[in-house]
Amino acid sequence: MNKFVKALITTVLCVTTLVAAGCGETKNAEKKIDTSATIKIGVTPGPHAEIMENVKKLAAKQGLKIELMEFSDYVTPNTALAQGELWGNCFQHKPFLDATLKKEPKFDLVSAFPTALFPIGIYSKKIKPGEKIPDGATIAIPNDPSNGSRAILLLANAGLITVKNIKDIDTSLNDITSNPHNYKIVELEAAAIPRSLDDVTCAAINTNYALSAHLNPAKDAILRETADSFYVNVFVVRKATLKDPRLEQLRKIYQSKENAKFILTHFPGSVSLGWKE
Repeated sequence: MNKFVKALITTVLCVTTLVAAGCGETKNAEKKIDTSATIKIGVTPGPHAEIMENVKKLAAKQGLKIELMEFSDYVTPNTALAQGELWGNCFQHKPFLDATLKKEPKFDLVSAFPTALFPIGIYSKKIKPGEKIPDGATIAIPNDPSNGSRAILLLANAGLITVKNIKDIDTSLNDITSNPHNYKIVELEAAAIPRSLDDVTCAAINTNYALSAHLNPAKDAILRETADSFYVNVFVVRKATLKDPRLEQLRKIYQSKENAKFILTHFPGSVSLGWKE
């Protein structure tokens, strides 16, 4: 092989290497996060939406643009997030997310940071706060596993029923070991439960749906979770989003003194902070 051929081959190899490197740089550039883009966040109506509206205003002052999308159920927001239609969502507690991921293992979702605690409570149009739930009462609870378990544990913690393990967040109706008051516990869709109050003795209702139904958790609940509940809500994203610098910016805004003040004054006695100030 003469010197000319060797030089030609060397030149071709160098050009090929540069082109390949250039292609790699292009692909990396395509993956670069556009921090100026608007982020879409899914919420449910009520306190989640109202708190995020406040966060949106605070974020705008820092140049972070947020678009909120409301969902009327607990299933669609995670599906939309997994499919890339949302940047993040803010409506669920960690046990609900864990239950969702067991059912949908392909959902590449993770908890990013804690938000607030929305205590679930027992409400009634037939029983006043301070009165006992009568024997034989029909009690409606959410039909999704995590919130259904939450309602059952609320009754168990009040000593009205007993369960296999009072600290097991996967507790179901099958885990009730004693029902001395002969309660008839029926499962309904969480969003529909407030509308069922005329048809049942009482019902376990999530705070966001209670407030939407003009119920005051601090005054109207017969039973209510305490502040040490492990059902603190979380902000959820896809795993890849954990690398997005806007996530840390959003966390600081959500957990800021300004937003904490909004939560505590706007929902007095109804919503607690999910983080330590």
